Amino acid sequence: MTMIETLESRRVDNPSGHRFDDQRRWAASLTLGFQARPEKGGSVTRLTRARHQGPLRVQRPFYPEGQGGACHVYLLHPPGGLVSGDALSISARVGEGGHALLTTPAAAKLYRADSHEVAWEQHSHLRVADGAILEWLPQETLCFDGSRGEQSTTIELAGSAHCLGWEIMALGRPASDLPFVSGHVEQRFRLTRDGRPLWLERQPLDPRHPRFQGRWGQGGATVQATLWAVGLDDAQASVEAVREALPATSQWAVTQRHGVLLLRYLGDSRNQAWELCQRAWEVLRPLMLGREACVPRIWLT
Repeated sequence: MTMIETLESRRVDNPSGHRFDDQRRWAASLTLGFQARPEKGGSVTRLTRARHQGPLRVQRPFYPEGQGGACHVYLLHPPGGLVSGDALSISARVGEGGHALLTTPAAAKLYRADSHEVAWEQHSHLRVADGAILEWLPQETLCFDGSRGEQSTTIELAGSAHCLGWEIMALGRPASDLPFVSGHVEQRFRLTRDGRPLWLERQPLDPRHPRFQGRWGQGGATVQATLWAVGLDDAQASVEAVREALPATSQWAVTQRHGVLLLRYLGDSRNQAWELCQRAWEVLRPLMLGREACVPRIWLT
């Protein structure tokens, strides 16, 4: 056996995930827990659990809102993107009376699949206890041509829990003249309260399917965004507030059903999608939480 054959054999037989055949899998996980703790002057949400495996972690919490404000935490994935075989799992739980805001330091990237077309996967499981608040505000995801994978977000609310969040996806790299013309990405969303489904959604993104170019589907748009808010005292009045605050264009719409407010964007500008979502967040946060929006410092760097 030659040296090259020996190396290839080790790669295939290595159970650690560092292999290069169609069974490659590199897993990373992060489990976070937040609890409201009584302290001098009031209650403070503390990061009480932070366990990680692989290149997925947090450094430390920030408290830019002061006493009683949200605990801001940045989710760090040093590789900066997902390649074939990557499997990220993020789990976060906010205990009763807690308030956590989770975001990321930069855009995530979904790279082109390898020659075996091995898929990546990313799953986020968020649990919010009675009387707790979670803001899920990751920066955008950039999906490269030829990427293949599945992205799921599961949110479980209990009692009077509140949640406000978004997902922003940009397809291809138009500035480099590299459009999203191949690959397959599937997004899944599941939002429940006390086990009762409030919003279930499955969205396949396949540029070769008629839905992708059809006016009844994606319409050829390269950027999409969804913002959700649940726990508003008056969801319909909040819809009207968002409509009044955002610029009137045909690229976004907002509605509510079963107490879940949904804002959708479909267009071709990452900046426009981000600005719409951030502005909507700035409008909705005081209505939901009685607090003005506090922009995470990482967004400004």
